[in-house]
Amino acid sequence: MTRLPAALACAAGIGLFAAAAAAHHGWGSYDASKTLTLDGTVATVRADNPHAELDLQTQEKLWRVTLSPPARMANRGKPISEIKPGDRVIAVGYPSKNNPNEIRAERITHNGVTVELR
Repeated sequence: MTRLPAALACAAGIGLFAAAAAAHHGWGSYDASKTLTLDGTVATVRADNPHAELDLQTQEKLWRVTLSPPARMANRGKPISEIKPGDRVIAVGYPSKNNPNEIRAERITHNGVTVELR
């Protein structure tokens, strides 16, 4: 009898984990058939997990740029802590299908260093 509740609890936990992972990795919400290159000035930087983000002011508008997790950026040679408001950044990535002001960056260039984020 104790096995059934434990099995149900385990299945529920796996289901919740899978739902959270699917929600987090919603890369389908970006249009990989269109690549944008944004060149602008950093307005704000967020070094949060699961993904770092920055707001990039281009000549056209303010963009939300979704980056890799901070640890991955550091491992690739560009710690997010090096990027400050006022810095120039070039971001190459895919536009959001849901937010016309957002891209998911595949690579960024900051202070002459280009980092592949995938």
